[in-house]
Amino acid sequence: MINLTVAAASGADLDQLAELNRQLIEDEKHDNTMNKEQLKERMKRFLEGEYRAYLFTEDGEVKGYALVDHSRNPLYLRQFFICRHCRRNGYGRAAFTTLAWYLGTDRLDIEVMHWNERAYSFWKSLGFRERSIYMRLEP
Repeated sequence: MINLTVAAASGADLDQLAELNRQLIEDEKHDNTMNKEQLKERMKRFLEGEYRAYLFTEDGEVKGYALVDHSRNPLYLRQFFICRHCRRNGYGRAAFTTLAWYLGTDRLDIEVMHWNERAYSFWKSLGFRERSIYMRLEP
């Protein structure tokens, strides 16, 4: 049985958050080229502003994290990551359910990279539905 807890991250967690963010970028094949130090600095700026990061743990081991923009209504879930060795075992669903309860909401906005079919399927399975199509012109 999965027994996750969620807790707000702090500046002391920046190294770990940057590494988890690096893995998220790699896994979703995002075009972000920031290195770990740059990601750490960006995360620091997020946390100094309207964003809050949350760590998912079980028995003291980090299983993932989320980054939420609290200035938007509904809240905007900018990043959500479950550690690779925990995937396909119910941790994603448990982490999301725990986070929504912790935040006291049943309304959240997200974005999914259109090529990330696994993530798209995951979010659809949780009840998310499309509201718009975000597009970009690039050379």
